[in-house]
Amino acid sequence: MTENEPLGGSAVLPTKGRLLGLDYGTKRIGIAVSTVEQNIASPLETYARRDSEADAGHLKALAAEYSSVGLVVGLPVHMSGDEGQKANEAREFGRWVGDVTGLPVAYWDERYTSALAEVHLMGAELSKKKRKARIDKLAAQFILQAYLDAEDRRRRPGPI
Repeated sequence: MTENEPLGGSAVLPTKGRLLGLDYGTKRIGIAVSTVEQNIASPLETYARRDSEADAGHLKALAAEYSSVGLVVGLPVHMSGDEGQKANEAREFGRWVGDVTGLPVAYWDERYTSALAEVHLMGAELSKKKRKARIDKLAAQFILQAYLDAEDRRRRPGPI
């Protein structure tokens, strides 16, 4: 896939209404939410995964609570831009969460988001335990904000 190609499997999301940004992980999911105008992303929570049924219920409830119109799932791609096993897992998660919530899903390059979140949290002089509790939701915010700021949300973005 080249830099200007759309991310395969990404839906075209509505341009008005709240979006949820999701930083997928096997143990935790970082969650962020946008404003209705889709100009600002805010960290919402770090959700500790339990099982498929509990996870589905939680994500469906959040989507309803915020009247979400779409989901942006972080896509972990290699530095070269190629997709590996983790990207496949994120796409599988995206399909699942889209089915669960009934919402369209777009994927967005998440390179550097966790490192960027860690730098921000270290600047706040938080303990390692407190940083760990916040890093995923902050990474989700960075993913969602990058998506919101993109001139062309269908183009494959470069790293944040």
